[in-house]
Amino acid sequence: MNVSRWPFWAMLRKEFIQMRRDRLTLGMMVGVPAIQLALFGFAIRTEVRHLPTVVLDEARTRESRELIAVLVNSTYFSIVGEVQGRDEIRARIGRGDAAAAVIIPHQFTRDIKRRRGAEAQVIVDAADPLASQAALQGAAQAGLAFRPDSRPFAPAAVTLMVRPWYNPMLDSATYIVPGIIGVLLSMTMIIINAMAVVRERERGTLEQLIVTPIDRTSLMLGKIVPFLLVGYVQMTVVILLGRVLFDVPLRGSIPLLYLLAFPFIVASLGLGLFFSTLVRNQAQAMQAGFLFILPNILLSGFMFPRAAMPVLAQWLGLALPLTYFLEVLRGILLRGVGIEALWPELLTLSAFAIIIVTLSVRRFHKTLE
Repeated sequence: MNVSRWPFWAMLRKEFIQMRRDRLTLGMMVGVPAIQLALFGFAIRTEVRHLPTVVLDEARTRESRELIAVLVNSTYFSIVGEVQGRDEIRARIGRGDAAAAVIIPHQFTRDIKRRRGAEAQVIVDAADPLASQAALQGAAQAGLAFRPDSRPFAPAAVTLMVRPWYNPMLDSATYIVPGIIGVLLSMTMIIINAMAVVRERERGTLEQLIVTPIDRTSLMLGKIVPFLLVGYVQMTVVILLGRVLFDVPLRGSIPLLYLLAFPFIVASLGLGLFFSTLVRNQAQAMQAGFLFILPNILLSGFMFPRAAMPVLAQWLGLALPLTYFLEVLRGILLRGVGIEALWPELLTLSAFAIIIVTLSVRRFHKTLE
């Protein structure tokens, strides 16, 4: 009986010894669940509050200011500035400076005093359905709480009408499908590129290529360019299927989208190259890729609104290229904005690409020496 059990215990002891020696894999086994718990427990929130809001107050009376104060006290809206016209509202929301706008018309106070039932309008960027729902709840609460004649039991004198822009049916597919482009590019560029380089190193073909007349710059470009083309093919497939299957709008310039996707794809490829220099085998490359992709998905605003996250999680999200590329995707496809609204994202993604690729190339050279 003991003899029959001995091979099992010997094998078990051998596996634990090997696991102890592979400290990187062991650390990932412990670190990934811890990061998942921290992200889901502290960072992920679906209750959207403090939507950045601009105000067009055409009445400019005490009653209009009281209405704005009631909206702010509901905690669903946070005033970030005033605008002078409806065109400015469209520009501010299109650029992502604001997620909502409050319009108080000229006759607002007059209708209240004549007890006609005054109306005001709340415009919300419905590209994010959760933000739209928050605006609906906040407008309903503010309409019930607003009492211009200071009588606590007086009937509500104002109706707040919510108008959703860009996604009037509040369809979640319209919000999710553009983000899938960025997520797929991240997964493909980072994990597959890292595994491809590690696989070459495991087989010894990478060292064989190095001793050939091919210089290292050409070698790395040869590794990057094919995946760059694969990324554009993936973008095209998702855009076409999203249009055909889910009726996702294509309001902006597709050539501009392809242009702005270039620095994001390059930055993702640089991350894959960087991870390949930190690991020794393909299993570790996949684990390292997923270790990065998990916060990349959760903190970038792909599934959960960043406005609902704690401040620390929002700051961490700013360090992820996907955060900015999602703004590009939704800005072009859903809002139809141009380069004049997206140049900050272009500059940021370009900076990411330059920094990440530079660090990755230097690290890659060091590991091959």
